[in-house]
Amino acid sequence: MRLRIIGSAGSYPASGTPASGYLVDEDDTTVWVDCGPGTFISMPIDPWAVDAIVVSHRHTDHCADLLAAFHAFGYSDRLRTRVPVYAAAGVFDALKGFVDPDDDHPFRSVFDFNEVGDGDAVTVGPIDLSFVLAHHSVPDVATRFVSDGRTLVYTGDTGPGDWDRVATDADLFLCEATYQGEPGTHAYPYHLTAKEAGEIARRRGVARLVMTHLPDHLDPAISVAEAAAMFDGELAVAEPGGSFLV
Repeated sequence: MRLRIIGSAGSYPASGTPASGYLVDEDDTTVWVDCGPGTFISMPIDPWAVDAIVVSHRHTDHCADLLAAFHAFGYSDRLRTRVPVYAAAGVFDALKGFVDPDDDHPFRSVFDFNEVGDGDAVTVGPIDLSFVLAHHSVPDVATRFVSDGRTLVYTGDTGPGDWDRVATDADLFLCEATYQGEPGTHAYPYHLTAKEAGEIARRRGVARLVMTHLPDHLDPAISVAEAAAMFDGELAVAEPGGSFLV
């Protein structure tokens, strides 16, 4: 299994860095995970080769480019239908507000929307996916990907909570790390600090930690140092074009 980074910018895209978007590959199967602004046009593969889509939550920096995909799949000369989408509660309703689809609208045929929540599981090709409700201001699912005995976990956006059990013994933990500094000092409690990401990775026995969702104004080297103070395993920051074997 392989993780590829399309974009990793926290909250908004920056020059050369789309918002959250990733590809998870195994054999000939590819899952597009989160569809932040800029990820569709920056995808390192033909988007028509994507087998399924996972959307962690309805905030625009994680789902807006599903609309770009809809217009490409629904109105170009390469039509696609029934693309499986596994999304947290509220994603479908948020997006359909932009297109106001009636029963015959292409939005309802291009995608096959499936709402997922705590304890749900699906299989896409050789990849088993399971979902846990994370701790965010809107419904957000953290996702565990398992294939051929290897495990990748992605948090979506979240603050601390018992959702982190999903990361237990993960070979690769793709964890949001929006904040720097001491835990508990930020007004918005629904994101993690780099220290918290490192502490979760250590406590849950993670082999490798990749931090993501860092806003453009942060110095990634500081986030790495803060996480490394809590976690002595392999550590990296997600950057567009990056690739990790799980």
